[in-house]
Amino acid sequence: MPPPERPRDGREAVSTSDAPAAIGPYSQAIRHGDLLFVSGQIPVDPATGAIVGQDTAAQTTQVLQNLGAVLAAAGLSFHHIVKATVYLADMSDFAAMNAVYAAHMGTPPPARSTVEVSRLPRDVRVEIDVIAAR
Repeated sequence: MPPPERPRDGREAVSTSDAPAAIGPYSQAIRHGDLLFVSGQIPVDPATGAIVGQDTAAQTTQVLQNLGAVLAAAGLSFHHIVKATVYLADMSDFAAMNAVYAAHMGTPPPARSTVEVSRLPRDVRVEIDVIAAR
């Protein structure tokens, strides 16, 4: 893997083949100082590009695996997350998402917002982005 770009403004792209590749003009994550901004992850298997799971719990599990891979590429873990934003296609899936999410987050859990949106990429049920701090 080539060394990360280091733009003059201090931003550094972080990426890994263990999470889905960016499919547009964005980075998997950007490190700026002690902060890591991880782009929204959806339940895509990075090896096949296929959506994983039909239900929200299974999709949330894959989303968190993808987030974990990006965090690991930056030398971080779930423990370093300070803020998460969860996007649900249907707020009635909150309990299923929350059970899987809670099992991955430490104590204290990060700050979080959860919102229902009209549609997510590839019509998945859940997307999550995070901010982590070293």
